[in-house]
Amino acid sequence: SYDEVKAAVKAASEGPLKGIMGYTEDDVVSTDFVGDPRSSIFDAKAGIALNKGFHKFVS
Repeated sequence: SYDEVKAAVKAASEGPLKGIMGYTEDDVVSTDFVGDPRSSIFDAKAGIALNKGFHKFVS
């Protein structure tokens, strides 16, 4: 499920990928990331589960 994916990404961003990948559930716009040193920030609110086997992510 999309919730399981979000949990896995959040765990990775707080563990082995800390400082490289970020995770947010905040309402954000592109300028919120200007100057952020991380390579990618996963936007949990922007992604969707289209069906059981297809998910769309925004990072």
